[in-house]
Amino acid sequence: MKKTNAIKSSKGDRLFSTINYTFLLLLTVIVAYPLLYVLGASFSSPQAVTTGKVWLFPVDFSLVGYTTVFKNSAVWLGYWNSIILAVTGTTVNIILTVMLAYPLSVRTFAGRNIFTGIITFTMLFNGGLVPTFILVNNLHLYNTLWALILPTAVSVYNVIIARTYFQTSIPYDLYESATLDGCSDIRYILSVILPLSKPIIAVLVMYYAVGHWNSYFSALIYLKDKAKYPLQVVLRSLIIEAQEDQSNMIDVDQLLMRQGLNNLMKYSLIVVASFPMLVLYPFIQKYFVKGVMIGAIKG
Repeated sequence: MKKTNAIKSSKGDRLFSTINYTFLLLLTVIVAYPLLYVLGASFSSPQAVTTGKVWLFPVDFSLVGYTTVFKNSAVWLGYWNSIILAVTGTTVNIILTVMLAYPLSVRTFAGRNIFTGIITFTMLFNGGLVPTFILVNNLHLYNTLWALILPTAVSVYNVIIARTYFQTSIPYDLYESATLDGCSDIRYILSVILPLSKPIIAVLVMYYAVGHWNSYFSALIYLKDKAKYPLQVVLRSLIIEAQEDQSNMIDVDQLLMRQGLNNLMKYSLIVVASFPMLVLYPFIQKYFVKGVMIGAIKG
């Protein structure tokens, strides 16, 4: 018989593991319950939501909330605008972030520490809402998609993460070999840096895409044409309109019915707004953890 050299854990280790797993299980329940409740309530009937019968799973299964949301043409238009904003904005963000982070990661780049300090210094303050609005207006970006993209085109934090990844995960010998073979910097980025940087690019895509998808304040400030509103602004408008309609009702039965439909619509709107990001995450999940762990070491 083979003798196993298994290491026996002490009582203290077992106690710590028990407490740790219990805490993580409790944390999982705290985080998961509201999500499951919202999902279950969105597929329930208005009466079940109003009377509080829903606690986890759908009660009196119904698609009334989703049909009410999707029969509004503004929701579909907002969806389309948000998709364009997220795709275009994230593309611009990734291109500019890589273009800025790569030179800062090259050892032979003269003055890279000075430029890094200048860029990092901008994290300490911002221009403020009024000066930014004046700048956007003077650049003729007001009421355009670019007003939501260009002012936040580069995140200094993400630049630092990308620069650190390039420094720690891609050997400098590759750069020296490529330059000896006559490879230009642009060719080196496209042929070497990007293929080897899938984990950090996945992280940056997730960060930027979620930021653009959830953005609504900038749209309220810089957009005046309702046809250009992203989904978050459209959903906000629908909720406000529903509350105003409810306040104007006098009949008690109609008020209760309308209140139940409004509550159901809120849950449906949450699911509708969150669905695209939930679909995106599984495709980049295998790169996400690795990219976060490596890029988080800000050397």
